[in-house]
Amino acid sequence: MHRMSHRFNRRLKQKLKPTNLPTQRYTKIWANICEQNKSRTSRFNKTKKLVQISSIALLSLPAKSLTTLSEQIPTYSYDQVMQTNTLTVAAVKGDSTFFATDGFQHGFGYDLTRAYANSLGVKLELRTFDNDAQALTAVKLGQADMALTTASTANMEAQSLASMNLSCGQDKKLTSNGLHPKVNWSFKYSHDPLAITASHYLCDNHGMQETAKLANFYNQNLLKDAYNQQHFEAALDEQLPNYIHSFQEQAKNYDHDWELLVAMGYQESHLNPNAVSPTGVQGLMMLTNSTAEAMGVSNRIDPFESIGGGARYLNQMKEKFADVPNPDRLWFALASYNMGPNAIKKIQQELESQGEDGNSWANVYAYMLDNASNNSRYVQCMHYVKNIRSYLESIKLEENETQSV
Repeated sequence: MHRMSHRFNRRLKQKLKPTNLPTQRYTKIWANICEQNKSRTSRFNKTKKLVQISSIALLSLPAKSLTTLSEQIPTYSYDQVMQTNTLTVAAVKGDSTFFATDGFQHGFGYDLTRAYANSLGVKLELRTFDNDAQALTAVKLGQADMALTTASTANMEAQSLASMNLSCGQDKKLTSNGLHPKVNWSFKYSHDPLAITASHYLCDNHGMQETAKLANFYNQNLLKDAYNQQHFEAALDEQLPNYIHSFQEQAKNYDHDWELLVAMGYQESHLNPNAVSPTGVQGLMMLTNSTAEAMGVSNRIDPFESIGGGARYLNQMKEKFADVPNPDRLWFALASYNMGPNAIKKIQQELESQGEDGNSWANVYAYMLDNASNNSRYVQCMHYVKNIRSYLESIKLEENETQSV
């Protein structure tokens, strides 16, 4: 997902060189960027059209701040990131930024930020703050290289920070998926190479397409409709207490998060141990005859056996994708649970043949989304993984709220 273009080299040079920036320092910064992006040329040439820098929500610094710049040379976060090989991000938890409850960390903003760090060839370090003001202050004080928040423009201006919306002006692609339209990255200086490369990364044609696909996966609308929400809550209140110990015990047996197994059970059967499909799969985890036999399940209607069979099979799927880093490995395992590991591995191979990272769930999901019209199994698989993610988040949030009372 590397998106710089030679068509913008001249313009980028001009952006990087304030009138009073020493030539030696400017030359060093520009050389670093050019060297870093040599290997990306082939990918960047595929970009059809770059969005003009003036058209994205990258705010200029106030006149007062520019006067300060003329009196002293700023320290750019880009230099620090490259020297430490780490992008430090101040973030505030939210359904559009990142989800982190009970050690389960992922999210729309998180995945985009992680992908940007990967494009720079550096590690991501996420530092959590309680509110937007604290996160922005951390950037202002140089305690973080950038921030991931849903802070308002007024809050940015109060701190004299530059910001860009992750939607790059296409807010409907976020709002249609129940995401906050103003989730953004913010930087200490608008002319910092870190901010400029970030704007290109997000806002070229390819970047905006990939952002829209990621927003589709992190859709937050599933449980916002009254019917689905009531049905889900009723199952947790009425059905789950009967099987919670089975979920917890089998999760422990196979080193899973027990709430993940609950989310899978709800997706499969709405926690109904007597469920039977027209194709003959049955039980709480809706196992096929062949899968049940392979997992040592003699009675698919028995809740404990069914949960154990599902847990054992999920464990095998995780092992097949052991080289995929977390949290993506979970999405790969769930997709394989639904569609079979060979189908997912074929997608990986296709992506790698195109020069893409086959171990990126964002890439695999985008591939299925692009080819959904030709393969109904992709549609089913995307819904399966996306729904379980949504159910798991809801279960964890409810559990967290119960414990804090």
